[in-house]
Amino acid sequence: MTVLWGKPYTRRELMRRIGDIRQVATVEPYEYMEGGERGVRAVRIHNAAGLELVVVPDRGMSLTQLNYQGIPLPFLSSVGTLNPAFSEPTGTGWLRTWPGGFLTPCGLTQVGSPGSDDSETLGLHGRVAGTPAREVRWGGTWEEDDYLLWVEGLVTQTAVFGENISLRRRVWTRLGESRFWIEDVIENNDFKPVPHMFLQHFNLGFPLVDAGSRLVLPAHQTLARDPVAEAGVKHCFECEDPQPGFMEQVFYHDLRADASGQVEVRLINQQFDDGRGLGVYWRYARADYPVLVHWKMMGEGMYVVGVEPANCHVEGRSQERERGTLQVLQPLESRRYTIEVGFFR
Repeated sequence: MTVLWGKPYTRRELMRRIGDIRQVATVEPYEYMEGGERGVRAVRIHNAAGLELVVVPDRGMSLTQLNYQGIPLPFLSSVGTLNPAFSEPTGTGWLRTWPGGFLTPCGLTQVGSPGSDDSETLGLHGRVAGTPAREVRWGGTWEEDDYLLWVEGLVTQTAVFGENISLRRRVWTRLGESRFWIEDVIENNDFKPVPHMFLQHFNLGFPLVDAGSRLVLPAHQTLARDPVAEAGVKHCFECEDPQPGFMEQVFYHDLRADASGQVEVRLINQQFDDGRGLGVYWRYARADYPVLVHWKMMGEGMYVVGVEPANCHVEGRSQERERGTLQVLQPLESRRYTIEVGFFR
């Protein structure tokens, strides 16, 4: 049963009232046409709950634009959704092609600071977000009285004599729901072990992020990444007005799971729209993402809160190895990850 604007409908009852399902929900592919974005493939999903999101297969199945009831929620950088041909995978070149957007996947064998490990030079946040997907599909599907809207694709990171690891991502929602799901399968397709670092880089911006907005966590322990973050740890959950010269702060939160092994994280602006409020939540298994990385950037023009579930920290692979927390995928091993993302007012 689908609930639309407070009233339940079966498939039959709904289709009696419309000539085409696109009257109430759409899944539409398109390509960018201008500048460095030219030729980039994207898929827009829009449902009857007012949820509109854009999945970009050519940027590692990233999610860029996302609106809820007409309100934009992500931080968008000045870079735009550049064609992957411009990717700079070494050093901090990732920043030259990072569009911001609602979600950028980071990994699959390296996350965080550039460096070297096991005789390999590693760039900021790995290669996956600069790699185009293949086997890209999208559509709308009735499952009894539920209508599902979805897009999926396969991103492969590989090299001759190197790793052969892949991310298969499916993003889907229902016709009348103000939430969606991200389902990922990461697989080592080779016959030797491979390091596995994976981080979901969610980027929230104005108007959700504003003075008075707050990150709300379950019971937790918090560590600052460095002395800069240590100075702001007492106020790390609170957002302030944009500040000139602000230096980014990164925190690690160790969250306590509920009885089902799940954690729920919320970012809320209670003052939005004259006190009506606006918020987003993430719900996922703590075992999948044991570290919540929290990026606080209150700068002018770089005004963003990063909520980043991860299986690692963000100081790079060599540091993760030294910590003794570097995860490894064995030959032909795969892991599944699911995150539910919802919105409320």
